[in-house]
Amino acid sequence: MHKSFSLKMGDKTLELGPKPLVMGILNVTPDSFSDGGDHNVASEAAEQAKRMIAQGADIIDVGGESTRPGADEVGAQAELDRVMPALDALKAAGIEAPISIDTYKAIVGHQAIQAGANIINDVWGFQRDPELADVAAHYQTPSILMHWDPERDVARDIISELKRYFDKSIQIAEYAGLSKSQVVLDPGFGFAKSYEENFELLGRIDELVELGYPVLVGFSRKSTLGKLLGVEPKERVAATGATTVLAYGQGAHIFRVHDVRENFDALQVARATTYGPPPAQDI
Repeated sequence: MHKSFSLKMGDKTLELGPKPLVMGILNVTPDSFSDGGDHNVASEAAEQAKRMIAQGADIIDVGGESTRPGADEVGAQAELDRVMPALDALKAAGIEAPISIDTYKAIVGHQAIQAGANIINDVWGFQRDPELADVAAHYQTPSILMHWDPERDVARDIISELKRYFDKSIQIAEYAGLSKSQVVLDPGFGFAKSYEENFELLGRIDELVELGYPVLVGFSRKSTLGKLLGVEPKERVAATGATTVLAYGQGAHIFRVHDVRENFDALQVARATTYGPPPAQDI
C-alpha cells in the first residue's frame, strides 16, 4: 500500500498517496534524446503543457539542458534563455498545475522559482551544485533528488549504493535548512547504470519506498527499453507503461513521462486493481 505525504508549495499542498501523479516532460531543448526540438519555442511549450494537462498530467517538468549520454553541457545563461521564456509562456497561458524546474544549477533554480516554478528536480541530487539546496531551503521548495553517481562501486549492491548516495543528498538538504518532508527520491534509471541494473532496480523499488520518502520513477522511453525491444524512442510507449505500472505496484508516487495519456490510463487500471475501482462511467 502507498504511504501518504504532503508537499508544501507556498499556500498550496501536493498530496501523495494512493492516487498516482503523472509528471509530463516538457523539454525546451534542441537535443534531448526523444523530443529534442519539439517544444523549444515558448508558444509551443505552452500548448504542449495544455495538452498534457488535458491528458491527465498533474505536474509539468520544464527542462533546458539535455542529460542524454554524450550531450554537451549547457551554461547557466543558455539554460535560462531556454527555460525562462517557457515559464513565462506557461504563466501567461494560465497553467495552474505545479511546475517543476529540471536543473542542477542554483541560479537557474532561483530564477525559475521566482518565475513561478513550484518544485526543483535535480538530476545530481544537490551534489553537483550544493547551493541549489540553499535555494530550495530559502523557498522551502519540494525537491526531487535523483541518483547519478558515475564513480560508484559497481561491485556493491545497487540499492545499497543508492541509499549511500541519498544519505549524502539528504544531509546536504538538511544542512541547508530544507525540511526532510519536502524531499522526493528518484532512482535515476539510465544514469550511470547498466542495462541489467536498470531492470534489477525496477524490481526493487519497494526497497527505496521503505526509506520513508516519496519516490519518483522516470523510465520513459529510456534506451534500456530500446535495447530490450530493438525500437526507437517514440516506439517505447507501451514498454514505458509497463514500467509505470510495475513501479506503482511497489509504492512509487510520481511518474515522469513523455506520453501522458497512455501512462495515465495504465495507472488508473493499476489503482483500481489495488484499491478498488471508482464508479463506472457511461460510454
